[in-house]
Amino acid sequence: MTKESEMNRIAGPAERQQVTIPLAAGEIEGHLTLPSSAHALVLFAHGSGSSRLSPRNRFVAHVLNEARLGTLLLDLLTPSEELIDEQTAELRFNIDLLAARLIAASRWLRQNDQPAGLKLGYFGASTGAAAALEAAAELQDDVGAIVSRGGRPDLAASYLARVRAPTLLIVGGKDALVLDLNRRALDALKVEKRMEIVPGATHLFEEPGALERVALLARDWFQHYLGA
Repeated sequence: MTKESEMNRIAGPAERQQVTIPLAAGEIEGHLTLPSSAHALVLFAHGSGSSRLSPRNRFVAHVLNEARLGTLLLDLLTPSEELIDEQTAELRFNIDLLAARLIAASRWLRQNDQPAGLKLGYFGASTGAAAALEAAAELQDDVGAIVSRGGRPDLAASYLARVRAPTLLIVGGKDALVLDLNRRALDALKVEKRMEIVPGATHLFEEPGALERVALLARDWFQHYLGA
């Protein structure tokens, strides 16, 4: 069975819907999946140049759904901003903007009747991890756990000491620069924290078994800190 077909099979009933989150600057789109008896909801902050359609994050989200964790894969840029970013690549590194969008999505979820009572977690990849850490520092106890995949926590360096959510940093063993940046960030975090190195993996975790390892590490972290 391919990863794509595996992603289309979720154990037990689940509600899937496309959502639109209003902003002062327009709207952002997301894919919300709520398994039956979901006990928490994880928001995905994608990396530079990526979107809610990222196959890697969709795969991780599927593994979380299998564990009765809801997921929201969302675009952090509006359609017009994405067109600008395709030309300039400047907005994907605007961590303050990306964090503000993640905060807006979190507050929108809190106001939505269906997932209002669920604990929130963040899964961030690359620059999205920096946005997740900054947003969590701003929201404090509203965020229960964070997982970073190949993240750039250095881009949120001034916020790390304020993060309260238990944080897991997952880095590829062959991703030397990012590995060093994550080691420094680990020292700056003042919460429950851990770094997991996936042996032989590069930045995108494309090696056999690497992404599966990421997904299982994330699942276990969220289950532990968001409550099974």
